[in-house]
Amino acid sequence: MRPARALIDLQALRHNYQLARELTGAKALAVIKADAYGHGAVRVALALEDQADGFAVACIEEALELRAAAIGGPVLLLEGFFEADELPLIIEHDLWCVVHSLWQLEAIEQARLSKPLTVWLKLDSGMHRVGLHPKDYHDAYQRLLASGKVAKIVLMSHFARADELDCASSDEQVAVFEAARQGLAAQVSLRNSPSVMGWPSVSSDWVRPGIMLYGATPFGEDQAVAARLQPVMTLESKVICVRELPAGEPVGYGARFVTPKPMRIGVVAMGYADGYPRHAPTGTPVLVAGQRSQLLGRVSMDMLCIDLTDMPQAGLGSTVELWGKNILASDVASAADTIPYQIFCNLRRVPRLYSGT
Repeated sequence: MRPARALIDLQALRHNYQLARELTGAKALAVIKADAYGHGAVRVALALEDQADGFAVACIEEALELRAAAIGGPVLLLEGFFEADELPLIIEHDLWCVVHSLWQLEAIEQARLSKPLTVWLKLDSGMHRVGLHPKDYHDAYQRLLASGKVAKIVLMSHFARADELDCASSDEQVAVFEAARQGLAAQVSLRNSPSVMGWPSVSSDWVRPGIMLYGATPFGEDQAVAARLQPVMTLESKVICVRELPAGEPVGYGARFVTPKPMRIGVVAMGYADGYPRHAPTGTPVLVAGQRSQLLGRVSMDMLCIDLTDMPQAGLGSTVELWGKNILASDVASAADTIPYQIFCNLRRVPRLYSGT
């Protein structure tokens, strides 16, 4: 059996969720969209069900997967609904719903609903992706209340640059949000992972931890809270072939690496078809037989090469950690000029094995 696999530590997941609660004193929706960032949405939800205040997903398909697995409790649709005919399903499965556009508001007003909705009313405070314009926010709130089809409204927005700790943009967005919600008596949700970790002065009744749940930092620099996170996923495989090469020999597609001296090369059963980033360059860290080493040459679809030259204890069958508790996913992502969100979400073909249940 091919040795590539992803080990998922659910105890680390629970630790990270509790850290988000500890840092904020707020209720926390565990963000498990995109199959829990590649970690397995149902297993993640089951592991958190007894302590989470609720979950957040992108769309109704993801929510229905949780309900089919008998996961109760609040589930928020972060993108709301895409067609008005989803509203009966939202009611049937007792889902919470973001409203970010006037057409969604109008659809609710026109719908015949068997019971009222819980709506999270989203303001565009400066990211300019989705969200109501500040000039429409008060009126939208009042229209939802007047419709008689809404039981509760939470006011929300989303930061565009909270992962930049020296950037004033988040403070500017808070000011826009505070001005837009003046006079509205409702709970507030502003903070995602970077603002939970790096913006303690931002007030939020509900927080939405995502990437931090999985033990990866959203920041490009060292940060105190990031050091307290526990990596949840360990992506590992094994050395399946060892080559002894003289100086001057190319390794892999395109001869991107040429041995500068006699070298011992390990071939690992892991490639971009598994989700390992293709653009990870020579020098990207790996851990083999408990010792730090590096990637050599171009990543292939199913295999990659690593340096075993100064590692006599490593060889055929040695375990290789591609990222995890020793090789941080954020370091691999940085080397590949991407972000840990993407490398987690790109995981595929690799079986997930769970511990800490």
